[in-house]
Amino acid sequence: MDGIILYGLRNCDTCKKALAALEAAGRSVTFVDIRTEADLAAKVPVWLAAKGLQLLVNKRSATWRTLDDAERARVEAGDAAALLIANPTLIKRPVIEAGREVFVGWSKDVSPAIG
Repeated sequence: MDGIILYGLRNCDTCKKALAALEAAGRSVTFVDIRTEADLAAKVPVWLAAKGLQLLVNKRSATWRTLDDAERARVEAGDAAALLIANPTLIKRPVIEAGREVFVGWSKDVSPAIG
């Protein structure tokens, strides 16, 4: 699990915290900006398959609050891939790929599993 890719936003405090903790633990981390550098068309389906819709969609985000009822209904029905690709800030961050494993968010459960 040596090469770690952290997908996030440069100004996201949680992403900064995760990146700093992983680097402090001596891990080799590649940061990928989820808005400008990530190939979301390829990644979102993989992340959805690995972690599921409920974990990947950030329903606390400002972007979620701006969605209309029809878009929210699509997400609730499990049709979220296109919406996540079009609105990267709907993706809960960070998304961390460590080998074949995918982790979403940075919590007390995630940090020891990676770091």
